[in-house]
Amino acid sequence: MKAAVFPSKIANLGLPSGHRCALFFRSPPALPSSFFTTPCRKLTRGRRGSEGFMSQSSSSSQLFSSLSNSFSSQTESELPQVQLPSPKPKSPPPQLPWLIVGLGNPGKKYQGTRHNVGFEMVDALAEAEGISMNTVNFKALFGKGVIGNIPIMLAKPQTFMNASGESVGQIVSFYKIPLKQVLVIYDDLDLPFGKLRLLPKGGHGGHNGMRSIIDRLKGSRDFPRLRIGIGRPPGKMDTANYVLRQFNKQEQEELDYTFQTGLEAIRIMLLEGFNKSATFVNTQKSMQQLS
Repeated sequence: MKAAVFPSKIANLGLPSGHRCALFFRSPPALPSSFFTTPCRKLTRGRRGSEGFMSQSSSSSQLFSSLSNSFSSQTESELPQVQLPSPKPKSPPPQLPWLIVGLGNPGKKYQGTRHNVGFEMVDALAEAEGISMNTVNFKALFGKGVIGNIPIMLAKPQTFMNASGESVGQIVSFYKIPLKQVLVIYDDLDLPFGKLRLLPKGGHGGHNGMRSIIDRLKGSRDFPRLRIGIGRPPGKMDTANYVLRQFNKQEQEELDYTFQTGLEAIRIMLLEGFNKSATFVNTQKSMQQLS
């Protein structure tokens, strides 16, 4: 290709001073003379303009941010404080009561006899805790109360000893009481007189009242029991006659001490747990050993 030939008038055109710009075209159109004399902006000035614009934008952003923060805080302070209702704490499930049963035979004929120490222990508990035992229900003299914050039910079956399970079985079934919360108190020939023994479970040991209860509880032996020692009959005395004998004065005094220990043991069991109560009961010494 041949090099383009520029007209001499354009080729010899000089640039005016002051960094003036000129544009060259292969076939230049007819442009006004003022076009060639328009000064171009210097690059440094352009940078300063850019920086100025950015600086101005930054200042505007800061101002907007300040106003936003001020508006937000002002709005928050001016808004009414809405108190959302706090969720109601869940109430604990109702606590099932303990059933405390004392075994014995009903009627004045058997009052104060060895076979009725279970009845006497429950009477002592009812008196100490202010629980009335005048209601007849579930074939038993029946009462309700609390020890601390623990609900309890007291029962003295009126079915005679050998059928005690009829009453206990009905109460347990009606109130759906867990067997671990059924305490049975009864006399025990194999323990020294006035001695207490608290156990979490066990057999009937030949005691007809306990045998009846185990039968009514479908053979389960997993319920606690508080045994009160009445000792063995002296000499060749018949066991049936011995358990129906009343206590002499000295025996009654020692038995009163035993009942006080039993009351404390029951309170510990309900409020602090079975194990602590068993430790307290099973390490106690009788009144004779203390004197």
